[in-house]
Amino acid sequence: MLEALSHPLRALCTIRCTVDCIHAATLHCPDTSRSPVKDFTRKSVVELANDNVQEGQFGKFTLNEDDLLPMSAVMKFNHEPKKGTNLSSVVAEQNGYNNRAYDVEDSDGTDSISKKPSESVPPIPEKDPETTKSMKLGIMKNIIMISVAFTFLFTAYNAMANLQSSINEDLGTTSLAVLYGALVVSCAFVPPLLISKLKVKHTIAFCMLGYSAYMLAQFYPEYYTMIPGAILLGLGAAPMWSAKCTYLTEVGRIYAELTNQDTEVVVTRMFGIFFLFFQSTQVWGNLISSSVLSVDSEVVDPDDPAVQLCGINYCPWDNHTYNSTQNEVTDAKRYTLSGIYLGCALLSSVIILLFVDPLSRFGDYESRKETATMQDGVKLLGATFRHLTHPYQLLIVPLTIWSGVEQAFIQGDFTNAFVSCGLGVHMVGYVMICYGLCDALCSVCFSPMVKLVGRVPVFVLGVTANVSMIILFFIWQPNSDEMYVFFIAAAVWGIADAVWQTQINAFYGVIFPGEAEAAFSNYRMWESVGFIITFVTNSTICIDSKLYIVIGFLSVGMLGYFTIELLEKYRVLPRGPDDKVLRLYDH
Repeated sequence: MLEALSHPLRALCTIRCTVDCIHAATLHCPDTSRSPVKDFTRKSVVELANDNVQEGQFGKFTLNEDDLLPMSAVMKFNHEPKKGTNLSSVVAEQNGYNNRAYDVEDSDGTDSISKKPSESVPPIPEKDPETTKSMKLGIMKNIIMISVAFTFLFTAYNAMANLQSSINEDLGTTSLAVLYGALVVSCAFVPPLLISKLKVKHTIAFCMLGYSAYMLAQFYPEYYTMIPGAILLGLGAAPMWSAKCTYLTEVGRIYAELTNQDTEVVVTRMFGIFFLFFQSTQVWGNLISSSVLSVDSEVVDPDDPAVQLCGINYCPWDNHTYNSTQNEVTDAKRYTLSGIYLGCALLSSVIILLFVDPLSRFGDYESRKETATMQDGVKLLGATFRHLTHPYQLLIVPLTIWSGVEQAFIQGDFTNAFVSCGLGVHMVGYVMICYGLCDALCSVCFSPMVKLVGRVPVFVLGVTANVSMIILFFIWQPNSDEMYVFFIAAAVWGIADAVWQTQINAFYGVIFPGEAEAAFSNYRMWESVGFIITFVTNSTICIDSKLYIVIGFLSVGMLGYFTIELLEKYRVLPRGPDDKVLRLYDH
């Protein structure tokens, strides 16, 4: 997708938030698998039977179709109950009616129906039209405000992350690697604890300050400023995304009840509005960076001998001096850029605090939510690693790592070894705008395409796009006379990234039905491993060697993918009674 960090951060929409959000949404859907509760004005089957017992007429009796309930039932008593007690041993011999309104254990000792309120989330009480209208407008206002806040935040982050390998070199890529390491830890433990303490709204606002800390470190980039800033961002990113997912899902459910619409449709629409804003961040952020860095900057001279060290010939140690002089960012430009991005990050927190209402305004979700403990994180971590005993999970791990590798390559290696080296650092933003736009447009197109041609052709399209660009990187010498090639390469890589970000997510849902939490926890963990591997090696491996590593992950990943498709098609692996593939220890 557009944002290099946004995919792993959405882990919480899946790792923690997804399960809670889906649970909250589905609690209000009708359960069609069970008989509906009817509003009977006369006595239930159990009450009628109990009347007979009180009169000493224990034994078998028959209820006909024209009696109180809509179907016949034959009842018997296993033993003679004591007089004056509730009937506790009535069982149906034939098709009877399960009257869920009667619960003996909760009875008050009378014949009256005494059932505790349902444990499901209570529906929104009926309100007058003015109140309903006010709540609907309030919900839409909050959705827009959250979307605007995230647009400001990731306008700053995405653009600054794209520049790290160019303006901060080794330090920049090291900080990104540390960031993803902190993210992996945060995904398992931090979100449930922080959200239970601060509640949803304040969790979002508080965690956005972690991004501000990373922007603040850009004013004076040293290891003792950048690394702590990266850790704070990584730890805060996971609960922020989790809280955002929870908020959108819960207000979507409430809006659906107020308007009598399908919950899933409304929640999907809410997320669509959010990502309509969010996907524009790659444009605004990179436009700002290129505008600031283009002042008093010129495109690299294609006849400069140092250009021969770009592209496939790029090595971090050979190009360090050249990049430091050719792509030097003055203090004035650095302070201007960092100041703009820091302002955007801080503004996002202010927008949440001032213009977003707490969930308590619309319902009692936060009061109903059980307090989370560290044990919740430990359970998730255990489930994540136990899921590795699933044969399909082992086979899909290389392709999941590839998803992180290819995003980090375009963000770190391509921007540094090709764009900054061949054109100048001020062109990074313009090239990445092209990448982001193609990524966004294709992300929308691929889901309906899968319905038309199937999943495998779309995966093959992604492979073809990446392989063609990798071959180009091996044979092409970057220079400013062929500027259009930079934009074509970024666009094609964006098309491929759209395949991986949409289809790998969907594929996890297909091959791991009913195991969303553990499965997507693995997805985000292994994708983060791909980011870490690529960023750590950014300053230690030449581009030619890096390209071999990239093509290796892609090859092994696709081998695992095709293996799963064949195993699923011919149903080779043993399955359980629920038709799910058995884990290795279940064989």
